[in-house]
Amino acid sequence: MQNGKAYQVALTGMLFALCMALSWLESALAPLLGLMPAMKLGLANICIMYALLFLRPRTALALAVLKAGFAFLTRGPTAGLLSLSGGLLSLLVLWALLVLPVPVTGYIFSVCGALAHNLGQLAAAAVLLSAPMALGYAPVLLVAGVIVGAGTAAIGRAVFPALARAMPDMGKKQQKIFRL
Repeated sequence: MQNGKAYQVALTGMLFALCMALSWLESALAPLLGLMPAMKLGLANICIMYALLFLRPRTALALAVLKAGFAFLTRGPTAGLLSLSGGLLSLLVLWALLVLPVPVTGYIFSVCGALAHNLGQLAAAAVLLSAPMALGYAPVLLVAGVIVGAGTAAIGRAVFPALARAMPDMGKKQQKIFRL
């Protein structure tokens, strides 16, 4: 039992380190790609999706909170709040999709997660700024969410089969999402 717990802690630590590295990479790439403020590629969220699919919801929640803490420390309280609100809503939507009795594709799973993340950020921005100002940004973020979600689905389809072989006890529902 102790080895299993140590393995989970070590894996969570590695996933958090990967989240931090991918979050930094997203922040560095955003201006180079000409993306508007608050638009990211969603690369760090792949770690959270991995934790939800292959590990436990509690681990995914811990990663979402730690990722928001990293944003808070490196980019300030506004970025931390936006990351937390987007990450928690996205995680809630992804978890709900897993427990639905209907089949969900990797594309739908990823796009819904990206859209929920953007909606969570818009809700937090509406609280911080003003609702009309935040809602003016909504169409751009919703289109970006569909595009980024499609990219995340493609990355998941490429990477998750290898991870599924490393984690053979993964649930059947998760295997169906990315056709593993």
